[in-house]
Amino acid sequence: MEDSDIIELYWHRSETAILETKKKYHKLCSHIADNILHSREDSDDCDQDTSRAVWNRWPAGRRQYF
Repeated sequence: MEDSDIIELYWHRSETAILETKKKYHKLCSHIADNILHSREDSDDCDQDTSRAVWNRWPAGRRQYF
């Protein structure tokens, strides 16, 4: 799924946005977190916290890029 499609899902407050974001970015985010934290459990927690933060802080203005 393209970022623009994921952004539209966030604008419509569809929880599918979170699932699609995870499908596209989970591997990259986990890799970065693992390199910093050196703990799979902490990396998973970081991933969950990031997903929640994106959902809760979605901006008021339209964005073109995710």
